[in-house]
Amino acid sequence: MQRPPPEDFLLKETKPHLGGGKVSGDKLTSTYDLVEQMQYLYVRVVKAKDLPAKDVTGSCDPYTEVKLGNYKGTTRHFEKKSNPEWNQVFAFSKDRIQASILEVTVKDKDVVKDDFIGRVLFDLNEIPKRVPPDSPLAPQWYRLEDRKGDKAKGELMLAVWMGTQADEAFPEAWHSDAATVSGTDALANIRSKVYLSPKLWYLRVNIIEAQDLQPSDKGRYPEVFVKATLGNQTLRTRISQSRTINPMWNEDLMFVAAEPFEEPLILSVEDRVAPNKEESLGRCAIPLQMVDRRLDQKPVNTKWYNIEKHIVIMEGEKKKEIKFSSKIHMRICLEGGYHVLDESTHYSSDLRPTAKQLWKSSIGVLELGILSAHGLMPMKTKDGKGTTDAYCVAKYGQKWVRTRTIIDSFAPRWNEQYTWEVFDPCTVITIGVFDNCHLHGGDKPGGSKDSKIGKVRIRLSTLETDRVYTHSYPLLVLNPNGVKKMGEIHLAVRFTCSSLLNMMHMYSLPLLPKMHYIHPLTVSQLDNLRHQATQIVSMRLSRAEPPLRKEIVEYMLDVGSHMWSMRRSKANFFRIMGVLGGLIAVGKWFDQICNWKNPITTVLIHILFIILVMYPELILPTIFLYLFLIGVWYYRWRPRHPPHMDTRLSHADSAHPDELDEEFDTFPTTRASDIVRMRYDRLRSIAGRIQTVVGDLATQGERLQSLLSWRDPRATALFVIFCLVAAIVLYVTPFQIVALFTGIYVLRHPRFRHKLPSVPLNFFRRLPARTDCML
Repeated sequence: MQRPPPEDFLLKETKPHLGGGKVSGDKLTSTYDLVEQMQYLYVRVVKAKDLPAKDVTGSCDPYTEVKLGNYKGTTRHFEKKSNPEWNQVFAFSKDRIQASILEVTVKDKDVVKDDFIGRVLFDLNEIPKRVPPDSPLAPQWYRLEDRKGDKAKGELMLAVWMGTQADEAFPEAWHSDAATVSGTDALANIRSKVYLSPKLWYLRVNIIEAQDLQPSDKGRYPEVFVKATLGNQTLRTRISQSRTINPMWNEDLMFVAAEPFEEPLILSVEDRVAPNKEESLGRCAIPLQMVDRRLDQKPVNTKWYNIEKHIVIMEGEKKKEIKFSSKIHMRICLEGGYHVLDESTHYSSDLRPTAKQLWKSSIGVLELGILSAHGLMPMKTKDGKGTTDAYCVAKYGQKWVRTRTIIDSFAPRWNEQYTWEVFDPCTVITIGVFDNCHLHGGDKPGGSKDSKIGKVRIRLSTLETDRVYTHSYPLLVLNPNGVKKMGEIHLAVRFTCSSLLNMMHMYSLPLLPKMHYIHPLTVSQLDNLRHQATQIVSMRLSRAEPPLRKEIVEYMLDVGSHMWSMRRSKANFFRIMGVLGGLIAVGKWFDQICNWKNPITTVLIHILFIILVMYPELILPTIFLYLFLIGVWYYRWRPRHPPHMDTRLSHADSAHPDELDEEFDTFPTTRASDIVRMRYDRLRSIAGRIQTVVGDLATQGERLQSLLSWRDPRATALFVIFCLVAAIVLYVTPFQIVALFTGIYVLRHPRFRHKLPSVPLNFFRRLPARTDCML
């Protein structure tokens, strides 16, 4: 029996003060209700006018400084401008306010020392409160004062209010807890953002034939193939079997394309003139904007495309270039009926086809509150001490969300809420926690990558509808030294169903769009296309501002999870044994019945068996009634918490260090030759055992086939005679009597048994197999 994971790695239910405590039963009643309210003082600096000139040019270089206690934020400065416009928001956390006066000062930028122009003071006790959905507070003009409180020249337009993180100004505001971060790029890197994955299409290129090719060597049969390139993806057909200038292929090539289509499909017809030498016979470029889009299995029309080749000929001593056009016959279409897989199907967050016309209506809404984390490990060193600048990324469907970065905290509090439409309940949301290593702005070549702290997956079908789940999830990371807990993340999740009937109907539909079953792709095609899709998604999101970097996207999409892992192989083996454990338990129970270990139970089974044989119409109702009662009985012990990462199931806590080192090795390997040799020998040993098991299974199947194959004429003759006798006996004997005697014989008392194998088993084991034909 599998041991439970350590207490520190378990899920913990919590009871946070969500939505300011506005709770009705298990449902909350406000619009921003899955997070704890965090109070902020907001200061919107809009613009200034009539500022006094401080130099001989008659102008100034103004900027505004907002100061509250020890926290100080500044706007950008303008050169030679007396009426500047900033429209910038500053947010100060109420938990960290240690002053009673807010000071907003306008200064003139100077090389030596900035000059004071004027200021506006606010008493925090007089600042109004605002809660969405109230309209934004209108800014007002305030007359500047000098240091003595007298009126000074110039006015400043401001809006000051107390609000929460639900305020629309919150995402783009300058935050007091990030006061140590400077620079426009660095500030952009710490703000919360929502990203959308690019719309992905499968591009099918059916290459049929080509005509009028012009190989350079007329005296040989050309070995022609087509090379197709789309961005970084390159595929080629096989060499045509018709070695002529009119070759045929009728072969499909599949690519992944992303909107907006930036690169054309480039086709090149090549002639292999030597083992490592190819000659181009022409090429063409096809913009994807001109390609037909297919929504079902109906084929699109074929087209002939010109492939151009420039031929150089000599006229006397002059070179003349002639453009010669051959033809290539193709059927090209963008497949809208497939879902482009960029995640593993085991925990995919979206299963809809590409074409929006084929989407069904949503069945509900998923709401996620990212509350906080605690107990985070230091991820880097700054000024001689460990620090962590944590942020979260959540991915569901095409929508990615990124929380703001909390600077230098092992217990960050985000309290940000996000919403997704749900189209299929059998999908998974993924939440990852990362350490921000780009707080100084800009991506330097070879610079550091954001470190992963941990990841959580939640399957929607395991959640009860309209219930708020508040749990603290362990953040577990597997590294070459073993599994390590990096902290815990506190989440609130609610799955709201808009139509119970539609959701129940989803369970009767195929998991993937119908084109995956009508025209299925091969396993190798799917693996290659998934790799290309993840590369495109990571490249597009890394070009956003601020970027969602490649290492983040690949970690969230589990790129590389298909690579060989001894640990994962063991885990999957024991998962299979766990599934078969129920059948094995039934077999052991039946063996105890047959051996009369508990005579009372065996007698009751005899009675039940006789009743079912006499009244066979009760067999199926009895089975289904039994399953119904088991389901009702187990309802009392149904899981009350979402699933989470299980270290025991993953064999992460018992993996050998060398197995983990092998799992984290690059592909191809970078380890020393003696280590690679040892691992290869170990793999051969394991493969040898698997080979033996597969051979045994093949042997049993071949023995079944040999019953009627006359490979062993005596055995087949015996079996044929037995079949004839059995047919006659079963024809003249009622089936109920045969079943009754068979059951009583199987359940007979041990006194009437002997330990030698039965006659049918002896006969089966003597049948020939093809093992003696193996080399």
